Amino acid sequence: MATFILIPGGWQGGWAFETVADLLVAHGHNAEPLTLAGLGDVSAPSANLALHISEAVRAIEAHRDDIVLVGHSYGGMIVSGAADVAPAKIRALVYSDAYVPESGDSVWSLTSPAFREMFIAGAAADGLTCAPPSHLDARCRPHPMGTFLQAIDLSGCWRDVPRKTFVGAHGWEGSPFLDLYRRLSADPAWTTFTFDCGHNIPRLKPEAFVEILLAQV
Repeated sequence: MATFILIPGGWQGGWAFETVADLLVAHGHNAEPLTLAGLGDVSAPSANLALHISEAVRAIEAHRDDIVLVGHSYGGMIVSGAADVAPAKIRALVYSDAYVPESGDSVWSLTSPAFREMFIAGAAADGLTCAPPSHLDARCRPHPMGTFLQAIDLSGCWRDVPRKTFVGAHGWEGSPFLDLYRRLSADPAWTTFTFDCGHNIPRLKPEAFVEILLAQV
């Protein structure tokens, strides 16, 4: 039995992994979808990337069994940051159309000009949070801008995790992850998969995504 810690993308809470979590539990595993600071019922406009990483680290340290750490989109920043702190407790890392940063990177530095423009427009109201794009689920919450802007500080220990998987979504326009997918596909330390679907793989392809997750244990 393994524990899957599931970290959603920008503006989303743990509900984004609801179907995936249910399927993992049905296969006899534990699943813990995280709702990071500011993305649930309590706002936290001053939250930054370091705070979100510390929340994931606490979740990892609360479990004794093998951990599979999963992140979608923005959640990839948290996967790398938390795995850098506690690599020995983690069996596998899975990035779902997600950022895979080097030390010193931020979401702002890694993403595309179109997404930077969206962040600026979304933060126009208060300068502290970025309003969710109108096409997203109504449960989405304004995302603390500090988490997009703060650079990540990595020692490189996250690379000690034995299994690293990247799952790309190639059915949407404007993806900032296509070059990353190509680069990781050529790296023997990584396993890569693709789906011809929109960005949110855990919600659009939950059964197929769970098959990939189950292969990590």
